Amino acid sequence: MKAIGFKTSLPIENEDSFIEFEIIKPKPKGKEILVKINAISVNPVDFKIRQNSAKDIVLAEPKIIGWDAVGIVEAIGDDVSLFKVGDEVFYAGDVTKQGSNATYQLVDERIVGFAPKNISNTEAAAMPLTSLTAWEILFDRIRISKEKDKGKSILIIGGAGGVGSIAIQLAKKIAGLTVLATASRNETTDWCKQIGADHIVNHKDLINDVRKAGFEHLDYIVDFVDTNDYWDIMVELIKPQGHIASITGSSEPIVLNKLKSKSVSFSWEFMFTRSMFQTDDMIEQHHILNKISALLDSKQIVPTVNHIFKSFTVENLKEAHKLLESGKTIGKIVIEY
Repeated sequence: MKAIGFKTSLPIENEDSFIEFEIIKPKPKGKEILVKINAISVNPVDFKIRQNSAKDIVLAEPKIIGWDAVGIVEAIGDDVSLFKVGDEVFYAGDVTKQGSNATYQLVDERIVGFAPKNISNTEAAAMPLTSLTAWEILFDRIRISKEKDKGKSILIIGGAGGVGSIAIQLAKKIAGLTVLATASRNETTDWCKQIGADHIVNHKDLINDVRKAGFEHLDYIVDFVDTNDYWDIMVELIKPQGHIASITGSSEPIVLNKLKSKSVSFSWEFMFTRSMFQTDDMIEQHHILNKISALLDSKQIVPTVNHIFKSFTVENLKEAHKLLESGKTIGKIVIEY
């Protein structure tokens, strides 16, 4: 089967930053399903792993990355019970396994959902990783529920990005929150408004902009940009007994003591935790993806694809990574097969 990967970490402009090669199509075992891929999308985790996982070394075999796909189940392992051959599925996969930048992929059925029926493969491919991340940060980490939290305020830092684009929709339409989202350009401001943000605030003067919007403090803050850069701002803006959560990691230690006087909770969210550690509730990702699929089919939320490449090639994968690395993308980038 065809795959695209790399043997060493190189700048995306380098001729060998991605290479095409052939490998044997794998066979599923246990709870694995083999998926014939129809479309993929790219995420910041892709270029971060490309840039850092093979620094100053040359791998014996090329590494295949990519963590978003939609396709058809072609074969199943002996212990598979959730899917059958011919099912249309979508998923984000497992960061410890070979990725989706190939024509076929093995994936554990417990982290796979049934693909939406009322949207295209292109639209569906944009959704798994960001939807899982947004769902988990809102409903598993912060534990927001519409019954107890409707009308409360949430600040989404990075509103126009892939995760922000789905988090705005889930926070507004499913949780019933009042949503503030950061954006600074006309096109990102328009995008955030279009998908449901109540207030747009400029990340360059965040505290003042939030106050101008009428909020002294906020019940919840989620960070999809940079924990270090926004830490003191988040500490200032969060309400006493509020909750901050982040997906971005931290290049330097964050000072949790600054939350003590307000009794504020803090959570990390990493979408691959369940698959990486084979947690007891790993199958939750199957259930979450099925919920996202139903929400997409009923048009309660809308797909976030904003840029499409029409063929699975080295050139298109390089262009997709260049766009992501620019930090200027809105929504998601998809590659059709």
